[in-house]
Amino acid sequence: MTMTIYHNPDCGTSRNTLAMIRQSGEEPEIVEYLKTPPARDTLVALIAAMGITPRALLREKGTPYGELDLANPKWSDDELIDFMLAHPILINRPIVVSPKGVKLCRPSEAVLDLLAAADIGQFVKEDGEVVSPRTPGARAG
Repeated sequence: MTMTIYHNPDCGTSRNTLAMIRQSGEEPEIVEYLKTPPARDTLVALIAAMGITPRALLREKGTPYGELDLANPKWSDDELIDFMLAHPILINRPIVVSPKGVKLCRPSEAVLDLLAAADIGQFVKEDGEVVSPRTPGARAG
């Protein structure tokens, strides 16, 4: 199985995550989910695989979250999924699918848990933050 990243090239976290995947030696399948949104069954499967609720996948910043009143607890999981399908910008990113699991990689270094080579060496994010090398099996604190 290859890796897949649900990616927004306008998002720094998503770009950093993709760069770390590539630095590990992997070339993932890139799904620009704003151009090609996932089908309902795919989105439901991703949410289940991450072990989160649809509400936990909602993105607030730079989206119609507020105008749609999505903070209101009246919305069911199915309704929240409907909103994400109608407005893919509401899907938080990046989501990475790998043989080691599926994860919302915020912050971007969360992807290290999914890489075959957990130690990618030194990595400098776009904002200049240095991601420290990790030994295999180590977890971010």
